[in-house]
Amino acid sequence: MAEELKDKEEILDGEERVEESDETTVSVEAEANAEAAAEAESEEQPEEEKTPEQLLAEARAEIEALKTQALYKQAEFENYRKRTIKEKADLILNGSKSAVTALLPIVDDLERALPSMQKAEDVAAVAEGVELIYQKFLKALAGLGVKPIETEGKDFDVDLHEAIAQVPGVPDEQKGRVIDCVEKGYTLNDHVIRHAKVAVGM
Repeated sequence: MAEELKDKEEILDGEERVEESDETTVSVEAEANAEAAAEAESEEQPEEEKTPEQLLAEARAEIEALKTQALYKQAEFENYRKRTIKEKADLILNGSKSAVTALLPIVDDLERALPSMQKAEDVAAVAEGVELIYQKFLKALAGLGVKPIETEGKDFDVDLHEAIAQVPGVPDEQKGRVIDCVEKGYTLNDHVIRHAKVAVGM
């Protein structure tokens, strides 16, 4: 009898512990659900509207930032303008530097050739030396963009030629064409710097 009572008491104690653990689990779940609901509610709430003082302060800060940026851009442009003016001035003063540098070797050749010409007895050798210097000079000019204007057998072109004489009585196929070139013309980078002086057939 005593053993049956003891067994019943143990069973009742076990049931009470199970009920207590169930209650604890339910209470933990309830707390978690409450916290989740509170977070969701806080996320759904809109942000607090800023006061006029706060909006004014933000606007003033933005204006100051824009003013600083504008001053920086103005200073940068002023530096660019001054640098450009200086570069243009340097270009005007030193623009002929490349041309002079290209011609100096030819001057050196002429200085060496002059004493030899005065002592030379072989005219053909002197003529050959002068021809070499002349070809070197033309090559230097071509390197600078200077080219002679073609005239032989060309139609007269007022953009390239300057007629200083007219030759009457030429065949029909030569009328309006260049008969002779009195003075060569030249272009610099395809721009005429001196017109060719020519005689034109009539």
